[in-house]
Amino acid sequence: MAISLYNYHFTPLIYLIFLPTLISAVNITHLLSPYPDLSDFSDLLSTTAVAADLLHRTSITILAVPNSILRSSHLTRLSSTNLADVIRYHVLLQCLSLHDLRRYPPAGKLITTLFQTTGRAPHTFGSVNITHDPNTDTTTIQSSPQSTNNVTIIAPIVTLPYNLTIFTVNSLIIPYGFDLTASESRPSIAINITKALLDGQNFNVVASLLSASGVMEEFESEKGGAGITLFVPTDDAFTNMPATAKFQSLPADQKADVLRFHVLLSYYPLGSLQSIVNPFQPTLATEDKGAGTFTLNISRVNGSVAISSGIVQASVTQTVYDENPIAIFGISKVLLPKEMFLKKYIVENAESPVMSPPPLNYSPESYGPSSSSSPGLREEMHSTATVQNVNLGLYLYTGLLYLLLI
Repeated sequence: MAISLYNYHFTPLIYLIFLPTLISAVNITHLLSPYPDLSDFSDLLSTTAVAADLLHRTSITILAVPNSILRSSHLTRLSSTNLADVIRYHVLLQCLSLHDLRRYPPAGKLITTLFQTTGRAPHTFGSVNITHDPNTDTTTIQSSPQSTNNVTIIAPIVTLPYNLTIFTVNSLIIPYGFDLTASESRPSIAINITKALLDGQNFNVVASLLSASGVMEEFESEKGGAGITLFVPTDDAFTNMPATAKFQSLPADQKADVLRFHVLLSYYPLGSLQSIVNPFQPTLATEDKGAGTFTLNISRVNGSVAISSGIVQASVTQTVYDENPIAIFGISKVLLPKEMFLKKYIVENAESPVMSPPPLNYSPESYGPSSSSSPGLREEMHSTATVQNVNLGLYLYTGLLYLLLI
């Protein structure tokens, strides 16, 4: 499959300066959180416990793989141990800068990976061979000199001088001797998603919309990859949508985009949602609309899972279905993507009627003391007001007389 390296929208290089002894305090997944295209790789670091292995290491380079590449691989066929070893192969036990890479000869240099520390890497198979072509200024990584798995470094995105560098790469690095396609396939799970929704008894609207839109077929094909997580609004959620959304009058393609916005292209059971490391999750709509768009913000609010679209926040109300590789959760509101609905909300707020202030009442009762005030106090205030009115009259009279005399 042809991969365009320029479709990834990475934030410019971040320079963070820490003392070398503070590298143990750096959360790798936190450093990756500003990059939605790397969310799957970040999750794998956590779920395989590789992130925990890095806490006390002081000189490393991480080769991060974008989501689209991970999802087109066969990682789900691996055992948990082999999956962790593949991720360890993307951690080099040296902190390498661009300058370091450009010094390597065309014949290459062997760099040890975290996989070597497991004791499961015979000979030098726990290392990668890094070569640099000065003519094209391209750095290539091989899992061994005998391997045909050539991976190109795209760019550095995070640098902590002398301690940590994170580069993006254009392909998964496969340890020499691993054959992902020959690994035992996970048995497929036959599930009729529409039936599961109808059995839930409160998801008739979304079941009908998914079937009519054709979106169902799109994400059912994802079950063989990293799985899917589907957030389905209740029937009441559709009934209670704001009038300005005008969901029913949207063109069919825009309705489909809203439905795609409710699908994560990874399997997350409820426990994983509650402890999710990267809160900004790309959706099925992100694949069509571009990296960094149509993402959901997932967090914990008052002990439950909250999902925010940027203008609507819903909460998980129930688990409809949960068996790897599919999780379906009922949610309290329809998630409206800000890319489609933010302008409508701004217009709605701008056109909201402004409450007029109450009419001014100049009667003495409205500005005088309350009826509970003592008679003496009322008389004193009335006397003071009378004196002030007399003084004001004398001042105006004097001024007028002066003008007439001159």
